[in-house]
Amino acid sequence: MSSYHETEALQDRHAITVMGEGPTIVYANGFGCNQGVWADVVLGLRNSHRQVLFDYAGIGRSNPRVFDAKRYRTLHGYAQDLLSVCKAFASTERVTLVAHSVGCSIGMLAAIEAPELFCDQIWIGPSPCFLNDPPDYHGGFERHELQGLLELMQRNPLGWQPVLAGIVAGETQGGSRAVAERLREIFCSADTQAAQVFAEATFFADHRRDVSDMRVPVLILQHRHDLLAPIEVGEWLQARLPRARLQVLDVPGHAAHMSHPKMIIEIIRRCFEIG
Repeated sequence: MSSYHETEALQDRHAITVMGEGPTIVYANGFGCNQGVWADVVLGLRNSHRQVLFDYAGIGRSNPRVFDAKRYRTLHGYAQDLLSVCKAFASTERVTLVAHSVGCSIGMLAAIEAPELFCDQIWIGPSPCFLNDPPDYHGGFERHELQGLLELMQRNPLGWQPVLAGIVAGETQGGSRAVAERLREIFCSADTQAAQVFAEATFFADHRRDVSDMRVPVLILQHRHDLLAPIEVGEWLQARLPRARLQVLDVPGHAAHMSHPKMIIEIIRRCFEIG
């Protein structure tokens, strides 16, 4: 159990929010996102669950002074932060992690290190590797495409937000323009250096070898029309995770918790009923 001073330090570091009573859910954000992306889901579960939200270092309302480029050059640094939050704020019981995008890989690394903290995890649009590795793995991107995104972030710190926001919202596939605008505003709140470090850690990570060590049960929610994490990634994960179920969401984009929150709320509720 963390001391009062340790808990206060974590609260300042990650702008942690805890609300409600009941079984505990901890939320892990995707790249460049703050805890506000879960607002609609949190509202739907406010009377039935204890919910814990936080911001990664350099993102949202986290303390900008704590960002350390060396610590966060890989996803392991973010996984250590998630573990600290769970240990200090979750509860004495095991928790359900609801994670999005790279937050799923962060959650996986945390669960491999401390499986006793989690009863299960729900992954929305996971990808252990965004790079294509033919012939057996289709991650969605060639290396030069992701390198181009990083170069754009370095060349024009304000130019990448609308581009990535449109992709995550699935605008070209009929996704919500309102979601794209919300994401753009959220991306704009990220510290420039932190966003660049996080982007490299996210898009060039390859945690496929870690998948077989994941013993905590996982529900994979893969979007049917997702440019960032193709449905093949969900199928690849299901085939290799020791304890996984795959559910395909018939929606465009990469952020169903924002575009279709009622769907995600019902899935979470159903998981607790089954569990």
